[in-house]
Amino acid sequence: MKKITLLLVCVLSFSLIFAGCSKQENVEKNKNELVELRIGASPNPHADILTKVVKPQLEKEGIELIVTEFTDYVSPNLALSDKEIDANFFQHKPYLDTFAKERKLDLVSVGNVHLEPLGLYSKKIKSIDELKDGSIISIPEDPTNRGRALILLDAKDIIHLKSDAGLEATEKDILYNPKNLQFKPIEAAQLPRTIDDVDVSIINTNFALQGNLNPKEDALLIEGEDSPYANIVAIRSEDQDSEIIQKLMKALQSDDVKKFIEENYKGAIIPAF
Repeated sequence: MKKITLLLVCVLSFSLIFAGCSKQENVEKNKNELVELRIGASPNPHADILTKVVKPQLEKEGIELIVTEFTDYVSPNLALSDKEIDANFFQHKPYLDTFAKERKLDLVSVGNVHLEPLGLYSKKIKSIDELKDGSIISIPEDPTNRGRALILLDAKDIIHLKSDAGLEATEKDILYNPKNLQFKPIEAAQLPRTIDDVDVSIINTNFALQGNLNPKEDALLIEGEDSPYANIVAIRSEDQDSEIIQKLMKALQSDDVKKFIEENYKGAIIPAF
């Protein structure tokens, strides 16, 4: 009887030790597992900043940043709303606000990262003074960037807009057009590809870079640093208090990101934090 009791005690002790070891192994395994954070971004500069600077920082925080690249201005917000991604980084707040209102999406900004100055480019003229009467100018077709392009021309006295035109100004808001410019709205991503078909084109910096255009060297006109169109990170409003999102923003608004932007884009893109 004593032998049986002793045997049972040994078996029980072994089981407890084995269970304890297994539990410890699971704890260690969980410590080494990274939490996934999925973010959608335009290829350049957004994805570059995320993969080259932010991703290594977040890995130290136990977060695996998974970057999905988008080449249009519609899919990233729809993917975010549908929970295919956790955040996106490609747009400015006026665009987000308009898009979310029109589509009835519960998306919000959690902070600025950088400004991509809107610029005017041409393969046919070297100076804005060479702009001829009746010249064709292509501009982004989405409401906020379309208005932004017209505001740029207004700020440079090429056209004059109504005083109450607002951020979504259209050609109907033009009061003064001395050169009789003809406006051709085109999807923003297509503007660099169609620059040869028009006299001048107003292009967002991320698409200009993809089209091998350098805003500092090639733009005949460019927005100033006081532009209200800083690029932001968007999330679903339900995630505003998320710790993982807060860590993402801390990394994106870090000195390392600021240094990367200043060294790699040399003024073509400007930190906005």
